[in-house]
Amino acid sequence: MTILLDELVTRALDRQAPTRDEALALLGDEVDVLDLVAAAGRVRRHFFGRRVKLNTIINMKSGMCPEDCNYCSQRLGSTSEILKYSWITPDEAADAADRAAQAGAKRICLVASGRGPAQRDIGRISDTIGAIKDKQPNVEICACLGLLKDGQADQLRDAGAYAYSHNLNTNEDNYADICSTHTFRDRVDTVNQATKAGMSSCSGAIFGMGESDDDIVSLAFELRELDPDSVPINFLIPMDGTPLGTDWHLTPERCLRILALYRLFFPDVEVRLAGGREIHLRGQQSLALHLANSIFLGDYLTSEGQTGDVDREMIIDAGFTIEGTDEQTLPDARHDLVAIRRRGTGTSVPSNT
Repeated sequence: MTILLDELVTRALDRQAPTRDEALALLGDEVDVLDLVAAAGRVRRHFFGRRVKLNTIINMKSGMCPEDCNYCSQRLGSTSEILKYSWITPDEAADAADRAAQAGAKRICLVASGRGPAQRDIGRISDTIGAIKDKQPNVEICACLGLLKDGQADQLRDAGAYAYSHNLNTNEDNYADICSTHTFRDRVDTVNQATKAGMSSCSGAIFGMGESDDDIVSLAFELRELDPDSVPINFLIPMDGTPLGTDWHLTPERCLRILALYRLFFPDVEVRLAGGREIHLRGQQSLALHLANSIFLGDYLTSEGQTGDVDREMIIDAGFTIEGTDEQTLPDARHDLVAIRRRGTGTSVPSNT
């Protein structure tokens, strides 16, 4: 297996992906997980050194979504006791973004629940981008607003959005098992619209939803077809009141194998360690930094993450450095661990950044 790993590293440095059979072997127990992490870590260091990019989420509008995605606490029919509020103001978002940027965040992700933005929502986001840029002109702004209609990607780009995020979440064959109100192709079309408009495309996955090894590998190939600039890797946060609220299948080793596999599939792409890292990787988070070159700082959409101080300490203790705004990023299972977010935007309590 050492020969296989060396071969995969060599090909990854030349931006070539594993074959399906090779990828499936990496998800099994034929390859020692530490050997796999070490191999994929060589690829990470080649393209990104020891830099870790910090990102933060600002939940512009929480809950009350008409879509029925099984993993989401904001879904139609969810009984999760999450924060629910309509659009926050541009000034509130700008204040949250300013605090996050001062804490080290390089990218600000503006997220809103819903099927997709109405024209009025595009105006709200445009005003918010302007307010953020007034305080922090050097941060990257990423919008994540759902399915886009014709022309909306161009409007967001013109308003100053650097990137657009829309995850595929799972592979095409598995998609109908997690959502019935829109399709896999709808998501692909939105990512393609963002790319065509000239925005940096961000599209990734959620793992832990009962997917098979074949599903994980299929999604990697499907994401490669989109050629995104960043690939967020989320691990399901099972929330009470959702169809997947009791799905606690992931282990730290499983998460590391998935991260390593996606680093080999996306060698020169920003692989972002996203939701669920604290509760599923647990004490192995610092090891995951040898695979992912980017993480979210602070809280997620409806659940709380560990504090910024803990994240920054973890990065330094693991021998990594926080990426500055002037640095180029891209090269030329326990219920009681889920804490529903009660701080940050939509509340009177400051965020944990």
